[in-house]
Amino acid sequence: MTIRIVTDSTCDLPPEVIQENEITVIPILIHMGEKEYRDGVDLTRAEFYGQMPHLRPAPTTAAPGPQVFREVYERLGAEGATEILSIHISHKLSAIMEVARQAAAETHSVPVTAFDSRQLSLGTGFTVLAAAQAAKQGRSLHAILELLEEQMARTHVFAALDTIEFMRRGGRMNGAIIALGTLLKVKPLLKMYNGEAGAERVRTRSGAIHRLKEMLARHAPYETLAVLHSSAEARAKALLEEVRHLLPAGEIWMQEINPVLGAHIGPGVVGFACISKHN
Repeated sequence: MTIRIVTDSTCDLPPEVIQENEITVIPILIHMGEKEYRDGVDLTRAEFYGQMPHLRPAPTTAAPGPQVFREVYERLGAEGATEILSIHISHKLSAIMEVARQAAAETHSVPVTAFDSRQLSLGTGFTVLAAAQAAKQGRSLHAILELLEEQMARTHVFAALDTIEFMRRGGRMNGAIIALGTLLKVKPLLKMYNGEAGAERVRTRSGAIHRLKEMLARHAPYETLAVLHSSAEARAKALLEEVRHLLPAGEIWMQEINPVLGAHIGPGVVGFACISKHN
């Protein structure tokens, strides 16, 4: 039995972790002006965030067609996979999950299970990593799915945006954001838990950081935690130093948010992806 794990480039796992755990990543498409890029293949995060503030019209993103997913599944089957588990960003945030489901249904050479992480960024990434490690241990698909459901009930992502200008510009202001009003000077705080997105309105950047720290304390202690940012490494490092007493022992990842999400939330975002020790 060989179970292979597939995900998309919104998972934000570091490249070395992807390689070490034999995870296959399908790049999502980013349109900037007249050009189309594959996330992480044709366009780096530094290049994306460097160009983003000046782009008109705003960059847009899209999932590859089902044939791209199907080709990946069939290749892994030809390489010896007996089952494939394809884990993706929440279906409430992207069409990627629906494309994966369609491709899974159209793949006949190897059984494919398309699984909704009900998360984003490293919330999805932590789910993918847990699945890959369990697969390497020889666990069955049923056992892996049980493990993922238990972990997902303890997984939280929350982040403070610097502005809602980029969500407004890209036309992706969902109900949670609209509820914050149209004042571009507010600092929205976005939350994702078990497939449900939420938002809070904070007036100042210092107020947003204070609220992030409150949320971090609320869900402690942690099994795993990472700091997220979008072209705001210095700010993320400063936040990390302020909350070290709440963090688990060992290495703390600091990961730049992928351009697929960055196209909608903009630069200057800081936040956390974490797995609590207790539900």
